[in-house]
Amino acid sequence: MIEDLQRALRPLSQPPAPPGWNHAAMTELIGEIERRPAAVLIGLRDGCLVLTVRTDHLSSHAGQVAFPGGSADPTDADALTTALRESEEEIGLERARVTPLGYLDCFETISGFCITPVVAHIASEARFRPAPAEVAEVFEVPLKFFLKPANLKRYTMDYRGHRREMVEFHYEGHRIWGATAAILLNLVQRMEQP
Repeated sequence: MIEDLQRALRPLSQPPAPPGWNHAAMTELIGEIERRPAAVLIGLRDGCLVLTVRTDHLSSHAGQVAFPGGSADPTDADALTTALRESEEEIGLERARVTPLGYLDCFETISGFCITPVVAHIASEARFRPAPAEVAEVFEVPLKFFLKPANLKRYTMDYRGHRREMVEFHYEGHRIWGATAAILLNLVQRMEQP
């Protein structure tokens, strides 16, 4: 499985560049507005992906399941720097416990971001300390769960007069949907390619 994961990634020496793989669909929904750069960390620890539940009082995406990550700062050198910094701020993940493996394709969101997903190995001994202002919970889901077709749910949603095909996963009471589910689907599809 780790070999399949590594093969599915863009190498660290070749990070993806915008636009996202879903650019046409997002342009139809939100127009040609400039997408703000962001990055998330898809961290794999002992065969499980690390996810967060955002606190209920946040102004955007409150209560949603997400990967650690966020907007790029002007001082961030690249998407990898953004993903590591945000993971440290949100869940207290020490950079020394993270080994970057590669990238997935960029993904654009309805809120106007272009996210670069950074895939990394997290050391078994890493400890998470969620920042209470941002993260209500950190939990882990076996990567194998996302690779089982029966666990992927598809549905259609109306947004500003447009019908959108959506995906989601349900794991032990957590609904994983939106950008997080779409990025996971991209990972699964890339891993399934010969």
